Amino acid sequence: MNRTGLKAALLEAGTARITGMPVDLSDGSHAGPGAGGTGSVFFSFDGLRVRLSIDENSRVTIEHLGDGKAVLRFGDIVQEGFLEPAALHCPRQAYITISEGCIFRCRYCNVPSQTQKIKTPEEVISMIEKVADYIDCISITSGVIGSPGEDEERVLEIIRRVKRFSLPVGVSTYPLPGTPGRLHDLGVTEVKFNLEAATPELFSEMCPGQDRNLIVSALKDSVVLFGKNHVFSNVILGLGETDDEMKACIKELCEAGIIPVIRPLNPKSDLRDFPRPSAERIMSIFEYHKARLEENGLDPKKALTMCVACTGCDLTPGRDE
Repeated sequence: MNRTGLKAALLEAGTARITGMPVDLSDGSHAGPGAGGTGSVFFSFDGLRVRLSIDENSRVTIEHLGDGKAVLRFGDIVQEGFLEPAALHCPRQAYITISEGCIFRCRYCNVPSQTQKIKTPEEVISMIEKVADYIDCISITSGVIGSPGEDEERVLEIIRRVKRFSLPVGVSTYPLPGTPGRLHDLGVTEVKFNLEAATPELFSEMCPGQDRNLIVSALKDSVVLFGKNHVFSNVILGLGETDDEMKACIKELCEAGIIPVIRPLNPKSDLRDFPRPSAERIMSIFEYHKARLEENGLDPKKALTMCVACTGCDLTPGRDE
């Protein structure tokens, strides 16, 4: 098995059991489909990185030898690597959730069941200051507490404050008409507005109350403002779409100059009984994704922030090869 195939297999597994020396665990995510976890680790090997949630019953074991050095065992596979420290949420980034909570109730997401919390600008600045020597960018995301308009105002104020760090800033929020322009005017580097589901029908089923056309419009407007390789959209693999439907979604996004982030389903909330996508399916979609990116002159290696720069939760063409 090559290293890309191993990462696909680990994404299918999704979890790891940690043994050996004590490990500083990354906090559970506070936003999106990964929210509400009990902690995770970033295992890096041969230039690849994968995020695995902690589960004492996992099929994957990572033995920490000390000083970050580690050995992963998965069936007959023994892979040396290291545990990469997370700055805030992921390695080399201050990836911060402003509003922990959400008025929307996407079926795959635990955020609405979390205790609501809104970080103040002062809290965010303090968090970044503590990791400023260990990060390459600042990434801002948010649930929606109150209304999308209220939440956008909170995010815009944070962006005004974090400009003092002179680092690339990426933003992922639920957009409103004009959101891309407002973010661009404040000097944001990259944006990510998430379609989440491969088809309009699945989107309506999985994300009630949200406007898919608004998200598509924001993505297309963003390409004009931010340029190719700096506009992204998460699409979850495993919500019930066919391979052909996922491929059609990838093709449409790539042709519009948008880099799709194909996120294998992490079964939670209403979808807790759904299976994780198989390694074979992850690899098959990865190869199609790679071809469409190349065909449209898109290069994930040029991304500076957020998920495409991290790659921990996804198999990313150009970076995971």
